[in-house]
Amino acid sequence: MPTRRHFLAGAAASVTVAGCMGGMRPVETEDAARRLLARHPSFDLHAHPGRSFVRGAQNLSPAVEAFISAGPSEETAVADMAAGGMSAAVFCAVADLQVLDQDGYALVAKRQFHPGEARASYATQLASLDAMVAHGLVERILDADDLVRIHKSGAVGAMLGVEGGDFLEGSASRVAEAHADGVRCITPVHYHSNELGDTITASPTHGGLTPSGQACIKAMNRTGIIVDISHASEATAFGMIEASDKPVICSHAHIQTPDLQSARFISPDLAKAVTATGGVVGAWPAGIGITDLDGFIDRIFELVDLVGIEHVAIGTDMDANFMPVWDNYRQFPDVISRLGKRGLQEADISRIIGANGLRVLREVQVL
Repeated sequence: MPTRRHFLAGAAASVTVAGCMGGMRPVETEDAARRLLARHPSFDLHAHPGRSFVRGAQNLSPAVEAFISAGPSEETAVADMAAGGMSAAVFCAVADLQVLDQDGYALVAKRQFHPGEARASYATQLASLDAMVAHGLVERILDADDLVRIHKSGAVGAMLGVEGGDFLEGSASRVAEAHADGVRCITPVHYHSNELGDTITASPTHGGLTPSGQACIKAMNRTGIIVDISHASEATAFGMIEASDKPVICSHAHIQTPDLQSARFISPDLAKAVTATGGVVGAWPAGIGITDLDGFIDRIFELVDLVGIEHVAIGTDMDANFMPVWDNYRQFPDVISRLGKRGLQEADISRIIGANGLRVLREVQVL
């Protein structure tokens, strides 16, 4: 398994043969990064571009109302994606938006849903995402071929995701409905422990994945929806992995280390379990223990060292991240050139920015 040390040790030698061997081109400038982006699809596994989830939202806590006071900005976000060369992203609805409140720096679920409230919120948010497609702002991604085609066309692709399985209300039959709606990725648990399992950031309610959660994971496998274990408690996440017979992802997280612990990080064992399914871990540019893009690059290499280059992707949580060190898609070429300056060659950069996630989508989809 290649590690960061191997990449850095071979960096100088690989520059001398650049252009003579496939995938061995140095990528150290913005121009080189943009040329790479023109050749390879890129895919952000978790984002909220333009915060479309706030459009038409009702019954929110004062803290969430304050957060969304600027309103959505989808056109600006998509223009940033195009300018930065990001081919596509999972555009996520936020299923538990109505029950969230702020506790210090943390988001927490402060109440339970009213009857029908979660379903209504899902419908409102889905309509906003559908409108982006209908108005030609983005092109819909339903399968891996769509993503490849959209990259070649130069358009911006949107794959629909839902952060939180609250809208399912514990019913596996609603997974097929979500797939019919165009949803291709679900994070079963967000900040609200729901009928499927427990969140990682609160005391457990169920002690792991529930029977309803297990049924929903199997339904996601059957229909071709990616299972994203982000935000789930470790017991719940391991339950999802055990229930799934297809690759799962952790779209936006980092690993716990002896020097830095966070309620939102995952254990090395859980990261390895995710990748043992054939899945990926999305490097997350949250400002927890880092303050700049170089810190984010360090995080990418730490993941590479732990799980291997074939299992690392990017999940920016764009436009809803916590103290982000990468907060605009126009910075994407800078991210790529920094990877190149640290020794990564084109073939491996292309894996991290898109190919690994695209592979998972291809393996999960049901055609």
